[in-house]
Amino acid sequence: MAVIAEKCINIKVTVLDINKEKIDLWNSDDLSLLPVYEPGLKEIVSKVRNKNLFFSSDIEKNIAEADIVFISVNTPTKEKGLGAGYASDLKWVESSARTVAKFAKNHTIVVEKSTLPVRTAELIKKILEESSSLEKSEVNNSFSVLSNPEFLSEGSAINDLRNPDRVLIGGDDKVATSLLSSIYENWIPKEKILLTNLWSSELSKLTANAFLAQRISSINSISALCEATGAEIKEVSGAVGLDKRIGSKFLNSGPGFGGSCFQKDILNLVYICRFYGLNEVADYWESVVSINNWQRRRISSIVIQKLFGTITSKKLAILGFSFKANTNDTRESPAIFISKDLFENGAFLSFHDPKVSESQIKNILDKEVVKQNNQSFEWEYQSDLYDAINSADAVLILTEWFEYSMIDWSKCYKLMRKPAWIFDTRNIVNSSEVKSAGINYWGVGNGS
Repeated sequence: MAVIAEKCINIKVTVLDINKEKIDLWNSDDLSLLPVYEPGLKEIVSKVRNKNLFFSSDIEKNIAEADIVFISVNTPTKEKGLGAGYASDLKWVESSARTVAKFAKNHTIVVEKSTLPVRTAELIKKILEESSSLEKSEVNNSFSVLSNPEFLSEGSAINDLRNPDRVLIGGDDKVATSLLSSIYENWIPKEKILLTNLWSSELSKLTANAFLAQRISSINSISALCEATGAEIKEVSGAVGLDKRIGSKFLNSGPGFGGSCFQKDILNLVYICRFYGLNEVADYWESVVSINNWQRRRISSIVIQKLFGTITSKKLAILGFSFKANTNDTRESPAIFISKDLFENGAFLSFHDPKVSESQIKNILDKEVVKQNNQSFEWEYQSDLYDAINSADAVLILTEWFEYSMIDWSKCYKLMRKPAWIFDTRNIVNSSEVKSAGINYWGVGNGS
């Protein structure tokens, strides 16, 4: 929405949320308090906020005034009930649709921005039409429903939005699709704007995420083979990536994929395939998630193995808690799952992340680790990188933040307990520098 406001100065864009505290942060004079960290975002917000970009919790007024409403809410995997563990939980989508039906006036275009299961638009249409007729029978309201999934990547979202590979708009109402397309045409070439039916648009988003996640699981499976055979994963992925039919993107080995989309969307795809009786197809896609989970467990097992088979009461420095660099998003972060394994084996963990706060980590650990295991674990948060490393038996690099590639390893050697270990799950440090400093080194897919 910030990029649309930046590129379309004649359009009024209002971001709504029922969480007033979050809206207050978006309106704060201190741009460091913005709830989302994304390179370049605060610069756009500072430029267009209160000009044609507004943040508000006044839901009724702003929906009533809107010509277009984007539904951009979370769609996590269901934790209970029918489809638990696979299907997307659409309660927030349904709630948003009912809210739009309640307050919208005249004709409103409703756009799915959230990543949704195929045929969710049908549900939204039904809610809008039936709720509107029940609650406002005296008003002649009408709706058009479009699908407009986003293909941005966190950490590079602003550039992805300014220079997208494509913009996908799905819908049957030609007037509505033309109007939405005209917004993007302010800065995107028309040939990059693809018009499809609703179902193709929804499935395209799920499929794109599944393909990208598949590449990560594939290269991580090969990284284990590299370690066993003496091959180097960087050399293998480099050679494979030069094949024009394959390309080099998403071929970096690591601790597994995370974020709000990949696992959720693959599991949703699995659920849909099983619903239509395509069990072999479902098994294929589920194996992508299985490899991802295996990679996380493999890393924690290697740490324990290298530290003489036990990490009880040993201090491990965890560098990086977000699921990838240049974001403060921790959803499905590999760091959560690897930390959980290390906690269960008795480790004391010292966390550092440039953008993830201590309170954010505490909330996640309380929810994902402590409550699930019905016990507490020892950990600390350090805002200074070297304070986190001080007295550690080992350092685990779990997020590819640039500053982690610039660490003074000679200084670390003096601070750490001996023998000292570095576990570089992102392959971002110079292994020869680590070794020359006297520290033992392990990198994922490093066969030497």
